[in-house]
Amino acid sequence: MSDDPNIARAAALDTATISDGLDRLGIVGQCYRIAGRDPSFRMAGRAYTMRCGPASTPPGTVGDYIDEVPPGYVVVIDNGGREDATIWGDILTEIAHRRGLAGTLIDGISRDVALCRALGYPVFSRGHWMRTGKDRVQVEETGCVVEIGGARVAHGDIVRGDADGVVVIPAAHEAAVLDAAEDIQAAEDRIREACRSGMRLDEARAQFKYHQLQTRQK
Repeated sequence: MSDDPNIARAAALDTATISDGLDRLGIVGQCYRIAGRDPSFRMAGRAYTMRCGPASTPPGTVGDYIDEVPPGYVVVIDNGGREDATIWGDILTEIAHRRGLAGTLIDGISRDVALCRALGYPVFSRGHWMRTGKDRVQVEETGCVVEIGGARVAHGDIVRGDADGVVVIPAAHEAAVLDAAEDIQAAEDRIREACRSGMRLDEARAQFKYHQLQTRQK
């Protein structure tokens, strides 16, 4: 369990509920088409961001940053959605797992999926394929603002991933987003309890204002 209270709050919520909280506040934080390499993967942590690009001549590196990432952080890699060459593989997975990182989020692809599954190290990406990124891709910048599946991610933002995908909570709005998500979760729990006690679903939804839960607040 993280000693960061807002990471612990995010970890207690699923991505669908956080997504609804983001919608209530008009914040785009859903990472489109990003999924775990295993449906069991879960992660919650703050973002350690980097932007990658095509390799130069001579080519730069793709993994030498890993020892600088603090434990409990999520490695967030903007590779521009590139799917013809990977940006993450087994050596990075092993080191990240050993160092206690929370997971990896890639707008692009990864490889060596068997190891991340065996270790239970969460990797979320657009897909996986074996073709190496060595001499094809390089890290251009770290600690920068990046884009992952259409969502803006700044260094230090909260990243939450589960079987439904990944959401990003901007640090400047994290208390408000978490408050909204927890409020939505509480209302949905009350609806479930009412239905278990015999109330009709339409009546329970009306009573607890289900259809307004995600409505954007002004």
